[in-house]
Amino acid sequence: MAAPGENMKINGERLWDALMEMAKIGPGVAGGNNRQTLTDEDAQGRALFQSWCQAAGMRMGVDQMGNMFARREGTDPDALPVYVGSHLDTQPTGGKYDGVLGVLGGLEVIRTLNDLGIKTRHPIVVVNWTNEEGTRFAPAMLASGVFAGRHTQDWAYDRIDAQGKRFGDELARIGWKGSEPVGNRPMKAFFELHIEQGPILEAEGVEIGVVTHGQGLRWIECTITGVESHTGSTPMAMRRNAGRGLALVTELVHQIAMAQQPGAVGAIGHVDVYPNSRNIIPGKVVCTVDFRSHILDKLNAMVEELMDRAPAICADIGVEFSAQIVGQFDPPAFDSDCVGAIRDAAVRLGHSHMDIVSGAGHDACWINDVAPTAMVMCPCVGGLSHNEAEEISPAWAAAGTNVLFHAVVATAEIVE
Repeated sequence: MAAPGENMKINGERLWDALMEMAKIGPGVAGGNNRQTLTDEDAQGRALFQSWCQAAGMRMGVDQMGNMFARREGTDPDALPVYVGSHLDTQPTGGKYDGVLGVLGGLEVIRTLNDLGIKTRHPIVVVNWTNEEGTRFAPAMLASGVFAGRHTQDWAYDRIDAQGKRFGDELARIGWKGSEPVGNRPMKAFFELHIEQGPILEAEGVEIGVVTHGQGLRWIECTITGVESHTGSTPMAMRRNAGRGLALVTELVHQIAMAQQPGAVGAIGHVDVYPNSRNIIPGKVVCTVDFRSHILDKLNAMVEELMDRAPAICADIGVEFSAQIVGQFDPPAFDSDCVGAIRDAAVRLGHSHMDIVSGAGHDACWINDVAPTAMVMCPCVGGLSHNEAEEISPAWAAAGTNVLFHAVVATAEIVE
């Protein structure tokens, strides 16, 4: 595997200009972006990306889930392509870099190869995956999930948003429903650059995160059932308060995750209280526990402890507990050769680096099912993401993209 020389660098100013130009599409109200999937703004962002790819001499393909694949040919027509990319869609109050850095970083890899007149044996394909965020059409990573066989295409088409609009109908409406069958693209490897979305790299003063694993996830929907009664006239000792059960289960979840440190997290992020009235003691609470770990045994142990202890804790105060798993995937371990290519690139370029586990889900987690995959991360200020205040520095963006460039090009094999 021929590696590019350490003097080969991307154009950091051009990359930053592209990020800022894309951010003009779907501006948020507080400096970020609202470019949700399959909106008119998403269509505009896609068109801009396509125009840049075509100007760079790439050929665009679009599949039936709207995934975009911009291909730079290699010298060997039979060689499997190396894929690189992420997503252009955002949260409703999203930042300018989540996902976008990975797509435009991939484009910058191609632009730099063109500048340097470098040919590779393997083709390189820059991809924009549809609906990574899942904020409008759940679940997240929907189109890469169909590509990897996690979901069926018909099921994905039938996802609806808050206004009852179907994914398949909206994809056709914005004009980005392609004709290519989904998943019919063998890969040599897939690389994804992303901001960390957490505080570890910045806190450690490290430029590059070499992502070795993604976190596994279990979503457990819990129902705590008590009795609705008047808050003023029901004696304290006679209350069957589902809200109090929620408080106890919330603390239990924290205790369980803390007992599995390091490498595990847990919290309750979604709660519905019934009847949700000021002067009625809650008769029912439905909440979702989110447990995550990159170690499968820890993940399963947390779920087992919740299921074992929560019913008794609730019974002690006169309420009932029931639960079911409503979302799950096991922790992915990324390909050792691809991870090694990223680590070698960081060393070759002299960037400080550390192994890291991705705390969030990414398209790479699904593509890892069907191709050798790895991720590289750069810091973000304060670990803040999914927020319009999300911020990175031009230097961080350039360092991450330079590592991406070296890992991708080494894998695609320079033709001397």
